[in-house]
Amino acid sequence: MTDKQPSAPAPAKTRHSHSGVIHVNEPHTENFTVVGNHLAQHPDLSLMAIGLAVHIQSLPAGASIGIKTLAGKFPEGEIRIAAALRELEEHGYLTRARERLQSGQVRTRTTSYNKPRSAAPPIPELTAPRASEPKKTPAADLLTRLRAYDSRLLLSERDVRRLVPDVSVWLERGVPATVVEQALTSGLPQDPIKRPAAFLARRLTTLLPAPLPIAPPPPPRALRPDPLQTCDGCERAFRAPQPGRCRDCRPAEAA
Repeated sequence: MTDKQPSAPAPAKTRHSHSGVIHVNEPHTENFTVVGNHLAQHPDLSLMAIGLAVHIQSLPAGASIGIKTLAGKFPEGEIRIAAALRELEEHGYLTRARERLQSGQVRTRTTSYNKPRSAAPPIPELTAPRASEPKKTPAADLLTRLRAYDSRLLLSERDVRRLVPDVSVWLERGVPATVVEQALTSGLPQDPIKRPAAFLARRLTTLLPAPLPIAPPPPPRALRPDPLQTCDGCERAFRAPQPGRCRDCRPAEAA
């Protein structure tokens, strides 16, 4: 009889482990920011850009988000932060417009979007006009780019020409272009805007700020007294624009 071969050992039972993430979610009632999954799970943005966008959306309005400011907060450095900002611009989460002031300085106005503005046209560089130049060109540019904020504010060339005088009044009263844009684009209705030109004209009229009061003239500058001089005759001190003799010694000299 042939020897019986021992049977192969039975395979050990495998234990299935769950390696996926487990969420422990608690509701936030204060100090939180709502972020869409289109950003948090964006397939083309880097993690650096996604994190930077979340940070920017959590900031209050008016906070500085310049490259040097952000580099002072985070360890990534200016080069990586600048690259992340460019990513957000390319995918419609950020726009940066350069605005030239009357002093010649250039500042950057940044707008953050919690939903991507993929169809928004590029915003041109704004140039603040000189005091002697008309404000029609900045007003026309302002009206034209309103469609970047909401496509319902698309204006025809005729509508722009008709609204330019109303916008120019705001600018002539010292209101910055950014404030005019905010007044025209904030709190837009949810319903369709069938007549955008009429809607904007009504806002420009009803929200027009009062003119600034005329500044009083500066007080006259006090005249500086003449410097003290030493009289060439009696060596007394007297005030005069040039060295010489005092008024008591001048008649004697003339005699």
